[in-house]
Amino acid sequence: MPTTDAAPADSAGPATDGIGAGRALDDTVELRLTAGLLPLLAEVDLLDSPATWGTTDTPAGAFRLEPVRLGRDLELLTGWMNDPEVAAYWELAGPAAVTAAHLRAQLNGDGRSIPCLGLLDGTPMSYWEIYRADLDPLSRHYPARPHDTGIHLLIGDGTNRCRGLGTTLLRAVAGLVLDNRPRCTRVIAEPDIRNTPSVSAFLSSGFRCYTEIDLPEKRAALMIRERALRNLL
Repeated sequence: MPTTDAAPADSAGPATDGIGAGRALDDTVELRLTAGLLPLLAEVDLLDSPATWGTTDTPAGAFRLEPVRLGRDLELLTGWMNDPEVAAYWELAGPAAVTAAHLRAQLNGDGRSIPCLGLLDGTPMSYWEIYRADLDPLSRHYPARPHDTGIHLLIGDGTNRCRGLGTTLLRAVAGLVLDNRPRCTRVIAEPDIRNTPSVSAFLSSGFRCYTEIDLPEKRAALMIRERALRNLL
């Protein structure tokens, strides 16, 4: 979810003219202000706490999101990631360490992406990533708006696929996002255009395909569901 190289040190030593002194003072003030803001930034909830969004009724049963706990969920998620139908698009097949690294990058991050299990009638059956699309590298590829919220989905057990569940769950989760994130006006997704069942599920659940975009790892269909459609579905 980029690194920056440090600028080379000035071999001539510290500046002594008025401009250099002013710049040094500005840098000091900026550092102090930034340090003062760090505790506040650490308390910012970028996604309005998906763990508190509660349960929503769907035609398939009661559904809720539960944030992933690595120790509890790693074995289950590793199994799902190694399902050939999942691995074709998620590219996380392999030992548990591969899945763990993917999860830790989010769990130890700043909260802009939260990995969740999807529980249907209390049974874990899907994996979700709820993320701030406007703060994600995806925002470089489309005209993002503040608080755009992205979703990634996989249905873990093959017995739950090809039954229309994807459409049902996508509608439910988009509803949860819009109901619990009042500042969010759009839910965003970018499924691989080769994944026809996924694209179809998004279209059937109220998303529109606005364009196709080239991402580093795939060519994707940019799917957007507007808040204005919330009460029409």
